[in-house]
Amino acid sequence: MNRALAACGADVVTVAVRRERLIDAQGKSLLDAMDTSKLTILPNTAGCFTAQDAVRVARLGRDILQQMKNPGARWVKLEVLGDKRTLLPDPVGTLEACRELVADGFEVLCYSSDDPIMAVRLRDAGATSVMPAGSPIGSGRGISNPSAISIILELLKDPSAGGDANYPVIVDAGVGTPSDVTVAMELGADGVLLNTAIAHAKDAVMMANAMRLACDAGWLGARAGRMPSRRYASASSPWEGVITHIPGE
Repeated sequence: MNRALAACGADVVTVAVRRERLIDAQGKSLLDAMDTSKLTILPNTAGCFTAQDAVRVARLGRDILQQMKNPGARWVKLEVLGDKRTLLPDPVGTLEACRELVADGFEVLCYSSDDPIMAVRLRDAGATSVMPAGSPIGSGRGISNPSAISIILELLKDPSAGGDANYPVIVDAGVGTPSDVTVAMELGADGVLLNTAIAHAKDAVMMANAMRLACDAGWLGARAGRMPSRRYASASSPWEGVITHIPGE
């Protein structure tokens, strides 16, 4: 795990408070295996299916990290899931929990569907970041609806659409390959949160390194200003100025 974290260049690691025994009966913790002086721990509410449950789990995570003096204590990755089959977010429960946690002083990074209107609602509810799914959790399908993600990025980050260029949007869930990460970053995302694509790779450390390179490539590509897309060919050496007929011959 530590080799993969180093290879991918992660600064933040998210941990499911409900699913992981952060501190066991012997006082041992999963976090003991990580260099928490370099990594910010982001507790998440994975496995919660109601707003009330998510709020309770978020507060438990805050209490644990406050004891450890980890800077992620005020953060939470909010997940309120609709059902166990799809693991898609419950939009009503997510919005309800987001409002309550923001009022309680949390910095809420909010997992959501790729619905642009829902993304705006969550931002307006005070979410520090909206994290739309590329595709269902653990599916490895990549960015299944790039048009929707693009609209979310426009509404949340484009000042002409009422957005804030500095508002962080992180694509979360569904990534399978490095090219998926590149697509997300080329669309204009500020980051990608992933786990399964690395954890289930045959060589997790090599895949982690590939994901880091893909993220850099997408980030640079988004800012380099790509060439226009055309329907027909365009010669790389232009015809204009080429002598095609010599008078007298």
